[in-house]
Amino acid sequence: MIKILDWAKKYTSKSVVFLLGSLWLIFVLAPIYFMVLSSLRRQGTYVTANPWVPSGPLTLHQYYVVFHSGLGTYLVNSLLITAACIILSLALSLSASFRIIRGTSRFSKTSLRLIVFGLAIPIQAIIIPIYVIIDKLGLYDTLTALILVMTASAIPVSVLIMVSYVRDIPRELIDAMATDGANEWVIFRRLILPLSGPVLATVGIYNGINVWNNFLVPLVLTQSNSTAVLPLGLYKFQSQFGIDVPAVMAAVLLSAIPLLILYIGMRKQFIRGLSGIAMR
Repeated sequence: MIKILDWAKKYTSKSVVFLLGSLWLIFVLAPIYFMVLSSLRRQGTYVTANPWVPSGPLTLHQYYVVFHSGLGTYLVNSLLITAACIILSLALSLSASFRIIRGTSRFSKTSLRLIVFGLAIPIQAIIIPIYVIIDKLGLYDTLTALILVMTASAIPVSVLIMVSYVRDIPRELIDAMATDGANEWVIFRRLILPLSGPVLATVGIYNGINVWNNFLVPLVLTQSNSTAVLPLGLYKFQSQFGIDVPAVMAAVLLSAIPLLILYIGMRKQFIRGLSGIAMR
């Protein structure tokens, strides 16, 4: 009898978890399904009796329209900026974290406080001084300005996370390599970098999403279509195709594909990184 009750409790708990998970999956996939279906319709056939059921001719014409209306340029710009910001922020943050952990001087502790202090200053509060500096440097309306500003804004939180992660790497491993004659560059390249894969993936995805979706910095620091990024492009599309709902849906879906690819490619490391950070 006890075994039957235990089995019933176990089966019930699994059923509840499965049910809740299925409901959550439906809530997540339903808007995506609606957007995909809407983007495959034309404006004239968009309004139907049941918008959730495929009806009428479906076409990829809206994707062709938005891509040749400038979305290709915006997409390339966003890809370049996001990739550059992820690489620079990860390289600088991990190097700084390793130097802070290895350092024993007061400068190392002070530098950590100064870097983390950047979290207390939102970029919205200093966007005007940033604009003045970028303009004085002659970098206004360039992709370089966006890369520098958004990389700098990503470093404080990246260093805060990575310092905690690198600090938990066994000190004995570092000391053993140092005893064998390895310098700090060798220790960083052969020990710290391979062991930091999970936290690099986690921070990389976090920074990538923030850079990809950033609207304020490109709005203030750029003005031409050749340097516009996807958030600005979607805003322009909303104005240009305000009554063409399928075209707007197609643009939004195309803008979300790179982020989905980034997550799928790094999901294992991302989950490992979240698990490791949660245990600290």
